[in-house]
Amino acid sequence: MRIPIIDRAKMNPEQARVYDGALSSGGVVGGPYYAYIRLPALFEAVQNLRTFLFSGPLSGRERQIANLVVARHWNSQYPWCAQARGAMKVGLEQSVIDAINARKTPEFANARERTCFLVPRELLASQHLSDESYAAAEKALGLNDLIALIATTGSFSMTCMAANTFEVDPPADAPTPLAN
Repeated sequence: MRIPIIDRAKMNPEQARVYDGALSSGGVVGGPYYAYIRLPALFEAVQNLRTFLFSGPLSGRERQIANLVVARHWNSQYPWCAQARGAMKVGLEQSVIDAINARKTPEFANARERTCFLVPRELLASQHLSDESYAAAEKALGLNDLIALIATTGSFSMTCMAANTFEVDPPADAPTPLAN
């Protein structure tokens, strides 16, 4: 990691407050969050957004599909490993994880899950969603869920960029390492 991890005992009072709050509520305190803690207001804002999106309208499977697409796009090792582990916990098939890892399109019987793959992929590749893709996504998800998917894509892109910038290493026991 490019920056030193601040030990809990050496955090200033504001850092300690938001760190302890995240820890007690089941939030994330490792990975890119080691960088965010240096700006406690940012750490807290990112935790709040993560909490909202986690409890938002997308299912766990839908959210994990989107996050895997984002991590794959950014070639971000730590987030990929964390999301692959999370994907397995919500019952996402290994074949779907492997296809995304290989930059292939998985088979989805569910239109919502297919949309949670296609929308982030197109947005990240072209920085835009075509009229056809937008109409299909709004039909499959509804407007509010589409907004949540876009927010998930952007939020997790920030996580991946932070992990890449600060060279956050994946855990040694990563279940599905990111392919080259």
